Amino acid sequence: MGSPRFDVPEVDAFTSTYWEAAKEGRLLIRRCRAPGCGRAHHYPREFCPFCWGEDVTWEEASGRATLYTWSVVHRNDLPPFGDRTPYVAAVVDLAEGPRMMTEVVGCEPGALRAGAELAVVFREGVAVFRPAGE
Repeated sequence: MGSPRFDVPEVDAFTSTYWEAAKEGRLLIRRCRAPGCGRAHHYPREFCPFCWGEDVTWEEASGRATLYTWSVVHRNDLPPFGDRTPYVAAVVDLAEGPRMMTEVVGCEPGALRAGAELAVVFREGVAVFRPAGE
């Protein structure tokens, strides 16, 4: 048995839908269907964090996002992050509205700017983002 990994959560019965879609290269979010709400959210929850409604459904996101904030991580001793340093830990605004914690790949950290357009890509079944158009 290999070293424990700290870059993926433990999948449970509820989140398995999200993780199975990610393995297929699809990013899912949740959307409230309560009258007067209709807001999208991420991370996956069984209720709407805005109106507390329980009528929420899975929806495929476009995969488009803008960079909200980021930090370049130079040291992380937890597997497998140590092999990836430096890497860009980020918060992005998905086109559908929710903010999402993620990683930005495929560019030099010094080239990043707030509001930069990003596109989702998948690494080992986990959604990460890269500059759009690259």
